[in-house]
Amino acid sequence: MHLNGGTLLARTLAETTEVVFTLHGGHLDSFFKGCVDNGIELLDFRHEAAAVNAADGYARVTGGLAVAAVTSGPGFANAFAGITNAYADGVPLLVVIGAPPLREVETRELQGGLDQIAALAPVTKWAHRITTPERIPDLVGLAVRHALSGRPGPVVLELPIDVAFTPVNEAHLKPAGHPRIGARPGPGRQALTDALALLENAERPVAIVGEGSLWWQDRDVLTEFAETTGIPVLSGGPASRGLAADHPLNARGLASLVALRMTGGGSPDAVMLLGFPLSLFSGGGPGALLPDDARIVQVDADAAEIGRLAPVDVAVQADGAETLAALLAAREGRWADRSAWAEKVVGAAGLVDLMFADAPTEIDGRIHPYHAAREVMAALDPGAVVVADGGETAGWTNSALTATAPEIVLNPGYQGHLGIGQGVSIGAQRAEPGRRVVQITGDGAIGFHIQELDTMVRHGLPVVTVVMSNDTWGMSIHGQDVLFGKGNDIISRLAPTPYEKVAEAFGAHGERVDKLDDLGPAVRRALDSGRPALINVAVSNEAVHPMTTSMLGDVDATDEIVVPYYQNIPLK
Repeated sequence: MHLNGGTLLARTLAETTEVVFTLHGGHLDSFFKGCVDNGIELLDFRHEAAAVNAADGYARVTGGLAVAAVTSGPGFANAFAGITNAYADGVPLLVVIGAPPLREVETRELQGGLDQIAALAPVTKWAHRITTPERIPDLVGLAVRHALSGRPGPVVLELPIDVAFTPVNEAHLKPAGHPRIGARPGPGRQALTDALALLENAERPVAIVGEGSLWWQDRDVLTEFAETTGIPVLSGGPASRGLAADHPLNARGLASLVALRMTGGGSPDAVMLLGFPLSLFSGGGPGALLPDDARIVQVDADAAEIGRLAPVDVAVQADGAETLAALLAAREGRWADRSAWAEKVVGAAGLVDLMFADAPTEIDGRIHPYHAAREVMAALDPGAVVVADGGETAGWTNSALTATAPEIVLNPGYQGHLGIGQGVSIGAQRAEPGRRVVQITGDGAIGFHIQELDTMVRHGLPVVTVVMSNDTWGMSIHGQDVLFGKGNDIISRLAPTPYEKVAEAFGAHGERVDKLDDLGPAVRRALDSGRPALINVAVSNEAVHPMTTSMLGDVDATDEIVVPYYQNIPLK
């Protein structure tokens, strides 16, 4: 095999990955040839952002690094959105980006004129331009270690085309460090002692597992910890690896705490945050979802996240799994009996259903979105991967999750980046070929990357997509109804597009559903088809998810300037 910069990069990456999510661009031809020669699968897309989103989904499901590759200029610009989403959520990606020849810089060269590394610096953990092919092995190792260490995140290697095609003499290659990291750090002695004392003295403790759990090397330790201590576990954030869906100590999402408090069941007096940063997913700081008077243990690999929005009682800069293992090793004997408290917390997950159980199944002849989402969930076998995309559609999806037992749920992240579902679903299906991946998305979100149905068909990836079609940007129009009065909406309406026919045109299975009783059977037909599939469900745009109104904040304030979705500005 002829060895040059591109083929050397592929040979080095073969130690790290078996698949690269990409879209063809001539700048990377020698790299693509190297991938083929080294047994790396090239899963090609119709848009670079979707390729990076797929790597994102693959990383979240596997709990490891994922690799994407895009060409220079327009490819880089398209991929940028996917990279920013991964950066916001802390997902370890290595993105290879092509570039024009180094020796032709500032010549108005093809797909050049951009300092791609400078543009990427604020939205990556590390970005570097390869200037000589002999450095590729050690630069790949450095990139991987940057991506996986501490709080994970995306890294970039730019490969100029002249470097990619430059021959490499094997004799000139020096041994390079392996592209992997060592054991993740455990807690310090004092932090461990303080955390243990706080949990032992608590009467009503809960653990909340966030996106940091995706990267734990030991996923069984959480189950052992919950069963040993009797502490109920909730999950939150864009995605997390909590307890199994049917585990008796799995209290599901954070809405369970709201339901518990609303029904007089009490509130936790101690909260252990495991890779779960305080953020919009926790309602901000304490007082929204977490009680103001609860004592907090925050465990995070990134020290900067600890206490970001509010003081914590015990700060533990460490890997969450290592911390749980250390707590179990440090405590001998039985823990206090908290079975009554745990039963209340876990039972509150069912109370969330009661919020919508009495909602009509139809409004003006169209299906209520909660009942639609719940019917989809009820049709799934245990262990499915659920991908939620869109604004209110994601809210309805998560409100209906108790109807199924998913392996993992992938939600829109901190950017609220719509349209990522297509790519994320493809990455998840490639990561878990033995599981069914079902994407539930809004008709607004599906419009960003509907062309990736072609990718699913070409690569035989049987993702089932359910489009909740209400002919509007739901969260937008409902927010405008509150702010400006009903009927005064602005650019928030969509056409009643037959998305199922678009799917059929790409070669996928397509159906439209207008009645609730027909939805479950349609989902089963889609799953049984063994093909990529899209079900277009006519839902009402009159149903408003409570998430929308809660995110708008206090819109009736008279002593503040109302700023929807953010904090109001006090009038002086």
